Amino acid sequence: MAEGRASETPTRDALEPHPLIEGAQSAESLTGSLLRPIERKAGRVWWALFFLTLGGTGLFGLAITVTLVRGIGAWGNNIPVGWAFGIIDFVWWIGFGHAGTLISAILVLFQQKWRASVNRFAEAMTLFAVMQAGLFPLLHLGRPWLFYWLVPYPSTMKIWPQFKSALPWDMVAITTYFLVSLLFWYLGLLPDLASARDRAKTPRRQFWYGLFSLGWTGSARHWHHWRTAYLLLAGLATPLVLSVHTIVSFDFAIAQVPGWHSTIFPPYFVAGAIFSGLALVLTLLLPVREPLGLRHVITNKHVDILTKLLLATGMMVAYGYLQEHFFAWYSGDEYEMATYAFKRTGTWGWLFWVQMTTNVLVPQLFWFSKLRGNVVVVWFAALAVDLGMWVERFTIIVPSLAHDFLPKSWEHYSPTWVDFGLLFGSMGFFGFLFLLFLKFIPPVPISEVKELHHELDQALREKEA
Repeated sequence: MAEGRASETPTRDALEPHPLIEGAQSAESLTGSLLRPIERKAGRVWWALFFLTLGGTGLFGLAITVTLVRGIGAWGNNIPVGWAFGIIDFVWWIGFGHAGTLISAILVLFQQKWRASVNRFAEAMTLFAVMQAGLFPLLHLGRPWLFYWLVPYPSTMKIWPQFKSALPWDMVAITTYFLVSLLFWYLGLLPDLASARDRAKTPRRQFWYGLFSLGWTGSARHWHHWRTAYLLLAGLATPLVLSVHTIVSFDFAIAQVPGWHSTIFPPYFVAGAIFSGLALVLTLLLPVREPLGLRHVITNKHVDILTKLLLATGMMVAYGYLQEHFFAWYSGDEYEMATYAFKRTGTWGWLFWVQMTTNVLVPQLFWFSKLRGNVVVVWFAALAVDLGMWVERFTIIVPSLAHDFLPKSWEHYSPTWVDFGLLFGSMGFFGFLFLLFLKFIPPVPISEVKELHHELDQALREKEA
């Protein structure tokens, strides 16, 4: 009788068709499975990708070296297109970092438990993307070794930065965002680094994980201070999502350039940043969850939620596209109207329609649950959005500068191999850092997933009762 009743007990999978944690799990099995990616030896695929991204990092270093030796004249910039790939890549990379803070900090404050399995991927992506982004404004300075002129250091001549310019505010925003994101990410790592230390099989691994876990013992006092600090950092990081890309948008919005001088840029840029960041999370998450054995904690439920968020932010971006073209027409400003007409039909008009296809039409696929559940469709759609958001930054910057107020100053822009080297090299460097993250740091927060597992088990027992 007892055995018959036990066999009829519903499982979590039976009660919820798309659970956040699949299968019959325990705290011990979750700890073992989530630490397995860093405990086992790297396979051939990891090494192949490692050397590929290492080559990309070498290309990045070469392009930076050429830029430092020859100056930004090695780029395709001209008059009037003084901004091009350098700033396009900067805005593109800084946008990717916003989904990490959205998934981690904002959802902590809203107590959304589904974030537990994906937040560390997003946080790592944030850090690595901001590292790429921070390099491009420095290179664009022409003399990057004098970057400290942007900081209000105690100058003998009392020459302070020009705070009416957006550039010093960019530096403050990026530096603050990177430091807060790094602290938030590292704080979340402490319990898991201690778990890796306790399970380490070699003295070297035990030493290094023990060093970086900062003496974590899991006592009630440690957990109390950890939760307090985690919540405070989440509250501090949340306004940064809005402030950082708003300040980045000021680079354009405060300029007297047709197509840039618009008050819609701050919210439009923030929505686009979160949109592109969510797409990159899906691009990175889907290919690695099976090889790393994380299918039971990164489930189709997580993919479904992320694609819904991608659809929602995609609608915001589409509204921004509609409004900027509407404002250009409604303003009656002939320069503004001519600039947007050139974007649609000029030399780079085909890029505008690529942008509209990838960023407006592709996300509409996620209205359908079957397509949200198709991993291949989701991955290619996310990849298309990644591409489309870079194209969007190109169509914002280059056409507006190439066709400014004076027709006699109009000039065609063509990138050089150094421009492409910086773009693809930064991708290689990003991939190199991400592979190291997957190899040496638990990619999913063990403590948070175990807490979620405990809460789901409690809910299951309540339903059984």
